[in-house]
Amino acid sequence: MNQQADKLRQYAQENVVFLLQRLMQDILAQQPKNVIDWSIAWLDKQGRDIVKQKQRPSVQSSSSDEEVIELPKRPAAARKQRASISAEAYGQYNRKESFQPRVIVKSQQQKEIISKRLSQSFMFASLDSREKDIVIDAMEERSYNVDDWVIKQGDNGDNLYVVDQGELNCFKRFTKEGENKFLKVYYPGESFGELALLYNAPRAASIQSKTNSVLFALDRQTFNHIVKDAAMKKREKYVNVLKQIELLSMMDPYERSHVADAIKSASFQKGQYVIREGEQGDIFYMIEEGNLIATKTLIQGQDPVKVFQYKEGDYFGELALLKDIPRQANVVAETEVKLIYLDRHSFKRMLGPLEDILRRNTEKYQKYEQYWITQGK
Repeated sequence: MNQQADKLRQYAQENVVFLLQRLMQDILAQQPKNVIDWSIAWLDKQGRDIVKQKQRPSVQSSSSDEEVIELPKRPAAARKQRASISAEAYGQYNRKESFQPRVIVKSQQQKEIISKRLSQSFMFASLDSREKDIVIDAMEERSYNVDDWVIKQGDNGDNLYVVDQGELNCFKRFTKEGENKFLKVYYPGESFGELALLYNAPRAASIQSKTNSVLFALDRQTFNHIVKDAAMKKREKYVNVLKQIELLSMMDPYERSHVADAIKSASFQKGQYVIREGEQGDIFYMIEEGNLIATKTLIQGQDPVKVFQYKEGDYFGELALLKDIPRQANVVAETEVKLIYLDRHSFKRMLGPLEDILRRNTEKYQKYEQYWITQGK
């Protein structure tokens, strides 16, 4: 069974993953209005050549020692239900069965350290105290030296990792023969390796220890039974929201998923102030639903005037974080609104590569401000 599962995963990695990655890259570059029709045309024009190059013979031949594995057909009733590609390929590998949580003996101090780290990671935010205790008991401490590889892209994944000490670099190849591209640094309190467990897929990136590091590893079985459902639901919800934010629309899906992990949500009623002019700013906001306006005192002694309008998919609050200055305007809810947000630390760490775009976009506020000054004269 394990040998068959390994061959299925290898087949998916060699014949499916890179094809889908290339398709996604071209979709993001072209941004077609009708993604489905465009994708069909793309597959018709280019996909056949790619598939032809990667095709395996349907039967064994004397020139190959590869055994071709056919996926079992689902029962008719099951075909009516929607299923993901990865679930088809790896479902047997990640199926929930009778669960006996493992217990790795720890000191009380170790348990307190792990509990602190879990509280800093989105992945475990929805767990109750009993579930959190099971996770803490199951976690295994692992140490890595400088330049040690913790996980490598394309490998099978059996553990999620939470960083306790040290820093680790994340790299990703965007083509099969391409070089590793640096994506980000993982710091204490952050987790990684969950994609392989959430989506039953090979490792999506490589992680290398930048310094001597101490990690806590959680096994697949405990993750599946205790953590997975709540974590996947939260991530998928916010990834879909982030896709509607124009600023983040061109981010790599791997990077966007980690932004989704870090964000929190807040709601405001009509007329409520989200931020006030002159206050210290530590939050970057993105609009999930609703409309807001920005008002600013342009002439001393006079009431603030409207200088900007925000709608779903817009963002605000970046000026204070980019320039380390007080809030430059009020932002008031014009309707009931739902916002998602990043704190200062997450903003700098997650959106660092987008800083140039953010700085260029700050010009829009200056144009509006100049317009209203002119109107007031």
